[in-house]
Amino acid sequence: MGKKEQDHKADPPPAQRLPLKEQNPHGRIFSAPDQNKCLDAVQLHQLEASFRDWAGSARRADVRLARRRILLIFLLIRYTGAKLSEVLNLDPEEDIDFEKQVICFGRRQADAGRLSRNVQLSETLCGEIQALTADLYSPDASRGTLRVDPGFVRRKFYERAEACGIAKQLGAPEILRKSRAVELMQSNMPLPAVQMLLGHSTPNLTSAYVSFSEEDVQRVTRFFMEKESARKTSARNTFFGKIQSIRRGDIQALVELLTIGGHRIATVITRESCQRLGLKVGALITAEVKAPWVMLQKRERQPQCSADNILAGIVERVNRGEINTELIVRLSDGTEVCSLVTTESGHRLGLTTGDPVWVFFNSFSVVLLAE
Repeated sequence: MGKKEQDHKADPPPAQRLPLKEQNPHGRIFSAPDQNKCLDAVQLHQLEASFRDWAGSARRADVRLARRRILLIFLLIRYTGAKLSEVLNLDPEEDIDFEKQVICFGRRQADAGRLSRNVQLSETLCGEIQALTADLYSPDASRGTLRVDPGFVRRKFYERAEACGIAKQLGAPEILRKSRAVELMQSNMPLPAVQMLLGHSTPNLTSAYVSFSEEDVQRVTRFFMEKESARKTSARNTFFGKIQSIRRGDIQALVELLTIGGHRIATVITRESCQRLGLKVGALITAEVKAPWVMLQKRERQPQCSADNILAGIVERVNRGEINTELIVRLSDGTEVCSLVTTESGHRLGLTTGDPVWVFFNSFSVVLLAE
């Protein structure tokens, strides 16, 4: 194999898109966006990180406040799928119930006889929105709606997209809304819940055997929102990502996923398990690795070993016990990986906080959890 081909294989593009017929189980009912007009989970994560870094880098108080306002608008569109006009007409003090974790869009239109809708927030997101609005509605700040020029918002969204290598048109608010719809459907959120969240025409909530109230659908939505929030702040050795390929053998299947942080994780499971979990390319999946199966090596050159998964990181903490030692490694995307070794082995490794290390584990050590 030539050097050019080797380089290409070692550094695949971070965000490969798939035909939406594969991605979207509701395609025949829900009009999903074209694949070139939609952000995938990895790009959404990159865009959110770009907004957060930008908002946190402001030194002047007035600039910081202005950027946090834009961050709030982004988070509301990113996680509720709301239209830009809906968000800009929002009065956070009046339209968000922080106790129930619900946001009401279109309250003013409802007063004029039009429909409004309630969207469920996760506990984590609701807490962050509450903190942001506390800054925006301090005694010295103006109150009421978010009061931002939509053209200015769009320019900032385009800038943030370009800052993380995404075509600026894909940073548009309407693209975020469409991307959120696809993201939720790929997580297997029921179609009526997605329709209700986006404010589409009232979905048919009656099947052949059972009827679902709007309250039932809100409950389902809250479950998915909390599950989504939990996996983003999940425990060590948990990787959340999208299935990139499935190679089936006569007995077992090799499944590769791309994590939100851009890491590729390979696992081998039985074909029966693959079928039982309903795995398919483009589906979102969680991969877990037990700490005793994770091996470490000081990072000089990449270890020559049979492990299928090799990741670079920095030692964050070393917790030595009488029998076992726990080593916590942080990867480039902030993911924490824990390795559990005997204390004697830990001494031989000679690792201390701040040391660069290779993290590696075999594909047979990875357990997949379907969303």
